[in-house]
Amino acid sequence: MSTRPHGSDVLSTVPGRRKGFIAFGAAVAPRTLEPGLHVVATPIGNLGDVTLRALETLAAADVIFAEDTRISRRLLDHYAISTPLRAYHEHNAAEMRPEILRRLNACEALVLISDAGTPLISDPGYKLVVEATENGHRVWTAPGPSAVIAALTLAALPTDRFFFEGFLPQKSAARRRRLQALATIPATLVFYEGPSRLAASLADMADVLGARMGAVARELTKLYEEVRRADLASLATHYAQEAPRGEIVVVVAPPGPAAKPDETTVERELRSALATLSVKDAAAKVAAQLDLPRRDIYNLALRLGERQT
Repeated sequence: MSTRPHGSDVLSTVPGRRKGFIAFGAAVAPRTLEPGLHVVATPIGNLGDVTLRALETLAAADVIFAEDTRISRRLLDHYAISTPLRAYHEHNAAEMRPEILRRLNACEALVLISDAGTPLISDPGYKLVVEATENGHRVWTAPGPSAVIAALTLAALPTDRFFFEGFLPQKSAARRRRLQALATIPATLVFYEGPSRLAASLADMADVLGARMGAVARELTKLYEEVRRADLASLATHYAQEAPRGEIVVVVAPPGPAAKPDETTVERELRSALATLSVKDAAAKVAAQLDLPRRDIYNLALRLGERQT
């Protein structure tokens, strides 16, 4: 596959369009962009959060594929970028991927962006990246804003380990089943949610996940940014009374340490195991079952055996 030279100002293959962008009041001509698929993060609200590399990549591309061209046009117009826009979203993805692959085969430099933030997070970009790599094309990333990371930054909850779920099912029964599957994950949980379902989702979280702390981050980086922190039940009550607006991220604290079984429970399980197993095997089984030190359970099993004799 051929590559293009680096480092020079270039003209687009589209007649009459000069590649470039305007930042800080100055016109900038970008370097030539390598052929391949460039996955570019865009602002989640504040247009000033875009990176210079993202602007250069957007300006130098042959075509930008965007989730919603109307939303993306605002960003391009703000920075005077005239790169052609095409739509790539969940409803036309299967139809558009072959066209994108044909363009990649022709050594074009293509950009993929989402409505806001980093592509592939709850959008159809994943399948495109898979097919591009399977067909031997280079995939590049220009990292930047992400609503998930922004919400974690502001939530005041543990960030050493987190699990991003995305959107939960719309119906309560399915949503509760999914929450039950997530309940034991030893990490902070992160969800996307729509305004109309927020109160119901928080109520289901409170019922299934228990008395955990949570944070609702709304309109991040925008004029009316809000982060509300409280236990899940209190958050559910608040948003049932005051329906929110805007894009929403919900962050939920990880589960607390499991309560240790009491002595009566341990002895009951040991006696049951000793009825069919040796002391060693019974101790190993109960220790694993109750997540307790094997040596302690073995010593208790010996004492129980002595009592029985």
